Amino acid sequence: MSSISPTDAAVAPGGKDAGPAQPPGRASLFGVSLNIRQSGIYIAFALIVVLFAVLTDGALLEPQNISNVIVQNSYILILAIGMIIIIIAGHIDLSVGSVVAVTGAISAVLMVNYGVPWPLAVLLTLIAGALIGAWQGFWIAYFGIPAFIVTLAGLLLFRALTLTVLGNQGIGPFPDQVRTLANGFTDGYLGNIGLGPLGGADLFSLLVGIIAVAGMAVSQWRTRTARQRYSQSVDPLPVFLLKIIAAAVVVLAIVVQLARFKNLPWVLVLLAALVLGYSMVTNRAVFGRRIYAIGGNLQAAVLSGVKVKSVVFWIFVNMGVLSALAGIIFAGRLNQAGPTAGGSFELDAIAAAFIGGAAVQGGVGKVIGAITGGLIMGVINNGMSLIGAPSERVMLVKGVVLLAAVAFDVWTKRRSGNAQ
Repeated sequence: MSSISPTDAAVAPGGKDAGPAQPPGRASLFGVSLNIRQSGIYIAFALIVVLFAVLTDGALLEPQNISNVIVQNSYILILAIGMIIIIIAGHIDLSVGSVVAVTGAISAVLMVNYGVPWPLAVLLTLIAGALIGAWQGFWIAYFGIPAFIVTLAGLLLFRALTLTVLGNQGIGPFPDQVRTLANGFTDGYLGNIGLGPLGGADLFSLLVGIIAVAGMAVSQWRTRTARQRYSQSVDPLPVFLLKIIAAAVVVLAIVVQLARFKNLPWVLVLLAALVLGYSMVTNRAVFGRRIYAIGGNLQAAVLSGVKVKSVVFWIFVNMGVLSALAGIIFAGRLNQAGPTAGGSFELDAIAAAFIGGAAVQGGVGKVIGAITGGLIMGVINNGMSLIGAPSERVMLVKGVVLLAAVAFDVWTKRRSGNAQ
């Protein structure tokens, strides 16, 4: 297969995209051409943050609150990574909340009831998640049952298994290391450094932020250079630099606030590693391009020699592993595994993926988009909690945001079709 990035895949015969489609709509802002599909989610995120920062008199952007938003939504963000991969391939997984519950229960039984060392217990729990994913992936990929039905059955099966394992009581407490992964922070290895009116901040955290920004800039530059080598369209250099600078400012602002509080949450370090790894897989690896090809045009993928059944099987195995990881994080954060854990997590993960730019028909989406979608949901939850909004109003706003995101996806596709 070609080494061209999936975001630049060509349109295959048959009318539907063979890979993730070229963004269907562009708009001009101050004479600059913008991809409204790719940029819209980030603009919306910025506007939502500004809105709640004003409504909360700046409390949203306080160091402790930023840390809380990341820690409290970490398990949803982990699930969103796996969910957007499944949605890109044209499937859905309704069982992840129940898988979170049952794997959290398995980890608790191993660590608390049987005294298994926590590293081994975590490994065994991840294997259990992989087996659950393999079970569902087999019925979907090789038996041909729609993913909606299989995972709906899984939602019931694994919730029942959770209740069987735990009964009506929780199991805890978890080892300190697991709690630290879920709620803890990195140590101040190099001491603090003064930031003038902002006070002191952890030097190690600041250096990590600078390295992350430098790595992001280098990666984006290499991607731009590779596209130019293949004579593909790229943003004008001023626009490209503006995007890099804007992203760098946001990342550094968050890192500075975290460094002023309790340093970097360990779960943020884990999330950063997952985002980096899965972004490389989806954007650069052959397996990632096959996922996009399957979701973009299944028939074209088959004719191109893609082993569709194998790819579908493994993306569900991956979803099971990530669900198990989220289950460990969630149980560690609460310091116990409970029978009601994971309730509605599947809805939050699916919403994060669609708000983050995934297409309803598949073939389109990015890992960083799903993370942004999950953070939008987290900021809405947190911001409305800070202003004292009732729970029904929070659900109303989240529902409107989800509907608007999907409506925007449909509108951009229709606009693209009319332009053709």
